[in-house]
Amino acid sequence: MPSARSARRGATALGLALVAGLLLGCASDPARLPLGSDRATVLERLGTPTAQYRLNADGGATERLQYSAQPAGQRVYNVDLNASGQVLAVTQAMDEAAFGRIQVDRWTRDDVLREFGPPFQITGVHAFTGEVWTWRYSLGPWNRLLHIYIDPQGVVRRWHPADEYLPDRVLGR
Repeated sequence: MPSARSARRGATALGLALVAGLLLGCASDPARLPLGSDRATVLERLGTPTAQYRLNADGGATERLQYSAQPAGQRVYNVDLNASGQVLAVTQAMDEAAFGRIQVDRWTRDDVLREFGPPFQITGVHAFTGEVWTWRYSLGPWNRLLHIYIDPQGVVRRWHPADEYLPDRVLGR
């Protein structure tokens, strides 16, 4: 039978491991990245981005580091840097307010990738000639999907959100 002393040591080790895990989680959360951080700090805290894009300096941003949790996750973070490599903005792209920026008949496949990253799924539908790109996101407790319709020329023709129906067994309920 373990002694009280070894039980305390085990509890202390477990507590330290939990605290370390929480701190690591905070360090790797893009939303907690301080504005003004340099590129090296971003890479140290968040790791290699899932995608990188050059920007046209709108608002002073010249580079975007993108951190996507797709295909299984529901978040895509964009970390925008200025020409000096400092963080100007950190945004969660999978947000219904952000979807309002989609410009039908103007945006191209490249614009979509730059804003939302690669989709979790590319499919087609009978009533549309082209591809339907789909991302997962959450809206409060609801699992949602963003569908963007891209024609064969690579132009966005329409988009809409939808519910994602997941069986309870998938959700662990």
